[in-house]
Parts: sequence; C-alpha cells; structure tokens
Amino acid sequence: MRAMPAPQKDGPRANRDIRGVREVQLIDDTGQNRGVVPFFDALNLAEEAGLDLVEIAPNSVPPVCKLLDYGRFRFNEQKKQNEARKRQKTVEVKEIKLRPGIDKHDYDTKMKSVHRFFEEGDKVKVTLRFRGREMAHQDIGLRLLERVKHETAEIAKVESEPMLEGRQMIMILAPR
Repeated sequence: MRAMPAPQKDGPRANRDIRGVREVQLIDDTGQNRGVVPFFDALNLAEEAGLDLVEIAPNSVPPVCKLLDYGRFRFNEQKKQNEARKRQKTVEVKEIKLRPGIDKHDYDTKMKSVHRFFEEGDKVKVTLRFRGREMAHQDIGLRLLERVKHETAEIAKVESEPMLEGRQMIMILAPR
C-alpha cells in the first residue's frame, strides 16, 4: 500500500508551500523591490505584516515573491478569468441545405438566412445534396455554389472550396 500523493494546487504557491528555495527576490506590499532576501526572513516579514508570501515568478533565479493578501489575490484572478470568458465569442457553424433545382424565391430566402448568420458572426456550411439522376449534373450544383460565393463575397470569405463528398457538395464560408 502506497500513500496517495499530495494533491497539486492550482495557482501560485504561497507561504510554506514554497519549497526548495533559499533566497527570493522580494517585492513588498507597496510594490517596492526589497532585493534578494533569505526565504525565512521574507516569510517572517509576511507574517509580521499579516500578509502572505506569494510566489509570482517561480522560474526566475531567484524566484520572485510578493507580500500580499492571498485570498484577495485569488479572488481578483478569478474575476479576471470570468470577465475574459464573458468577452469571448464562440463561433458556431450554421448549415444551409440546398438542392440543384432550387427555385429563385427559395434561394433568396436561404440567402437571407446566410446574411443573418454572418451578421451574428457565425460560419456557414453550404450543403448541396444530389438525389438520383442529379448526380449526372454536378456542374449545375457547382454553378449554384459559385453563385452563393459571389453573392457573399463582400461579407464572407471562402474557408473551404466546394468539394464533393458522396452525394453532397460542401462549401464552408466564414465572416470577414
């Protein structure tokens, strides 16, 4: 029976979790650089100030440590990550399905949807499905996809040129 290894903590090491270090580059709570200080002196300074000794740059020689409130530091880091997550936009791929013999009005309706998807910042996958004897007239489908490409040229760029996969031709467009 072996003992379970200690769980790895995420985030920077603090106080007595900092191991194998004799000296640290110390930055105090006001942001002033105190220079290279023995580790235990820096730990005593942190305890006297009622703060934590937090390792900011562990890979530098000697490691850079700062005197600060670790709880508040973790809270602020979490807040920054949440803000970044709110600001990021996930790009979805919307699909429009066409047929080679599509009527003008149906085509216009599909193109309105394509324009709306680009305004929302999504990619569009245009799928042209062939059935039965339509496979013999793939040039009609290719012309239809070229027409879609030319109509959306100002607002979209072609990410994947039209290519045939089985009984369907696929083209992927991305917003500019």
